Amino acid sequence: MKSILRQPGLRFIFGANVISMLGSGMNSAAVTWYILQATHSETALGLLVVLQTIPAMLMLPFTGVIIDRQDRRYLVMMLDAARALVIVTVAVLVLRHQAQLWMLYLMNILVAAGFWMFWPTITALIQELTPEAQFVHANTFLLAGVQGGWLMAGALVGFVYNHIGLGGVLLIDCATYVVSFLCYFAVRKGKQVVQRPHEITAELKDAEGAFQRYWLELHEGLRYLRSKPYVVLLGTSWALFLGAMLTQGVLTAPLSDLVFHGGAVGYGWLNGGWGVGAFLSAWYAPAVIRALKARPALGLSMGLLAASLFLLPYSRWLALAVGVYGLMGTARGIAGISISTTMMELVPKHFMGRVQNTFYFFGTFIQVVMGLVVGVASQHIGLGLGFALVGGLYFIACLTAVWPVSHPAAAAETEAVG
Repeated sequence: MKSILRQPGLRFIFGANVISMLGSGMNSAAVTWYILQATHSETALGLLVVLQTIPAMLMLPFTGVIIDRQDRRYLVMMLDAARALVIVTVAVLVLRHQAQLWMLYLMNILVAAGFWMFWPTITALIQELTPEAQFVHANTFLLAGVQGGWLMAGALVGFVYNHIGLGGVLLIDCATYVVSFLCYFAVRKGKQVVQRPHEITAELKDAEGAFQRYWLELHEGLRYLRSKPYVVLLGTSWALFLGAMLTQGVLTAPLSDLVFHGGAVGYGWLNGGWGVGAFLSAWYAPAVIRALKARPALGLSMGLLAASLFLLPYSRWLALAVGVYGLMGTARGIAGISISTTMMELVPKHFMGRVQNTFYFFGTFIQVVMGLVVGVASQHIGLGLGFALVGGLYFIACLTAVWPVSHPAAAAETEAVG
């Protein structure tokens, strides 16, 4: 793992993610808490989750081509700059007491648009910069950085929100984007784009015009997936995992408020428990994946997440729920590293943006549907049903993770013997 840190570019990326996720985590938690207190409605939180997915649904089918054809470092820098500008604008309005609820929804839509292009871009950039034998360690460091930031955010926002308010939290988030931009600027010099195989390059040269070339590149990604059932099943687990994890944000604030009556501080403890579990998992996830192999480790993690969601609303003590959130954070860490590493190993670099975006698209579609369903069910029927619905997504992800299908390497060996 030390060899990863010896590479300056990767060090800057991991540092940027710690700082950026600190601000993003505080932003997300503060906005969620603000909207809940302003509306006292779980449905309003469900609407927030749904609105965040609108740009993703429009962008994801097409931005994978951009990620694969452009310099990924430049894309990340531009996304950081754009999001910082949006957030500082809203922060000023909040501090001047001129902000309205619709402005927060709009801010989240725009920031989410940046996120849904940022995350597949940064994953593709890390695959590009990391030696193949070190994918597990690179993903471990990425998770540690992301969850380290979210850990500090989850622990801090519940305690500082009452003192600096939403406007102060948004200013902190904007500052972290500026630092992140500078870190990515230092990753390397000059424009660098992933090279394509010669036969694909020749085919694209024959395309008549930019529009035909673009659709040809998009079709290449779909054609690649049709021939890779192992990747499709893994990606299905990924999509369900993303949809469940993002929808889960609708439930944490009401759990603190309605079940434990813990207010913003209880909300901070629950987020902190998740962050601690996910951060600590970075230290032992590689050993777990090595011992169990990637897909069994992924299935076990999804099953653990499902069981935790089914049980959480019936907890009677905040401390117990914080412990369960810590266990869920651990499962999230192992699952995330398993999926990302396996994808990096299987998917060629020049397809990574398009393949990731395909599954991110279905993950956001799940989030659109489940965000509203879980919000309405939690408010009008009961919080337990909302938790059960999200737990059901994790359970299906567990099934697709362990569904029997030949690994590409095993299939290749079989063909060679035949």
